[in-house]
Amino acid sequence: MTASSTAVGTARRAGVARDEGQEHGDGRRAEGLHLAGPHQILLRCRTLVRPALAEAVGRLHPWVGEMAAYSFGWCEVGGAPAAAPGGKGVRQALAVLGAEAAGASGRDGVAAAVAVELVHAFSLLHDDIMDGDADRRRRPAVWKAYGTGPAVLAGDALFALAVETLAVLPGGAAAVRTLSVALGDLVRGQADDLLFADRPWTGPERVRPDEYRAMAEHKTGSLLGCAAALGAVLGGAAPETAAALDRVGRHLGIAFQIVDDVLGIWGDPQVTGKPVHGDLRERKKTFPVLVALGSARGDRLAALLEAGDDPGAAAELIERAGARAAAMAEARRHLAAVDTALAGVPLEARALGELRSLLGFLVRRDV
Repeated sequence: MTASSTAVGTARRAGVARDEGQEHGDGRRAEGLHLAGPHQILLRCRTLVRPALAEAVGRLHPWVGEMAAYSFGWCEVGGAPAAAPGGKGVRQALAVLGAEAAGASGRDGVAAAVAVELVHAFSLLHDDIMDGDADRRRRPAVWKAYGTGPAVLAGDALFALAVETLAVLPGGAAAVRTLSVALGDLVRGQADDLLFADRPWTGPERVRPDEYRAMAEHKTGSLLGCAAALGAVLGGAAPETAAALDRVGRHLGIAFQIVDDVLGIWGDPQVTGKPVHGDLRERKKTFPVLVALGSARGDRLAALLEAGDDPGAAAELIERAGARAAAMAEARRHLAAVDTALAGVPLEARALGELRSLLGFLVRRDV
């Protein structure tokens, strides 16, 4: 047996068995009541999706499969089983809730959840290389652990596997087209994000907040919207319902990215896993920075950011400019737009309640 199949098998047998025991308890409560909170929702959806995700990864070339399993936190380098921190499974949950909101079983959204999770993992592998980020979820990124070339290959394999996952379904061509649109937007957003780094802090060529919103919608929101919409489509939803859920995900993506930006400057390192003022040290053009640069304090802030030697002073200046408050107001505005997108759309009540609970939790993290 190969190292990767051992890691995947361990994830399927041990980790999934533990999660399934918890899922059954939550599932019984959900028959008459909403789940207790967002953490239970995420756990339930991850538990439902994990076996299919592990089975898909197990079909990859053993070496590539090991890198994929490592990226999900299922194994160490070399294939030894691990229980490293993985992602929250937000996109998986949106796909499952999208199917349930359409009145179908959450299992009808599993293929969508697997495909979108594979694409998300592919994008993270390549993003870490492009951004030069050496760590991912508090351990070496795949490119640091295995090398740049192997990490690119693993990302390519995850992308191909995502397409295959949808293509074999009845009506798979339409599902693949939906995913392709989201992928096109994701690439557009990533391109803009990379180009922002070379633009000046001030002057007519500086990055504007509205450009940032478009970048965040494409880079982050497109895949979130795709997850919810694909789950709904596989659950038998009407096109207008799927379109509404896609808009929900896109607004969530903007809000989520802006909250991430706030955490990247003022977040607690014990919670975020990042150093305080980390984004300022890296001189990232995040939403609060862009808002502050457009204020009366913009020139002073630009000088601080250009020097890069006093991120604490830069953070204080951004806050005094009102940019932290403006960023959170912008995030809340996009969360409110979710309600507008869902208005008048026929959705199953319990799933809709869980969806709203999850979206609120994701935007109102420790800020």
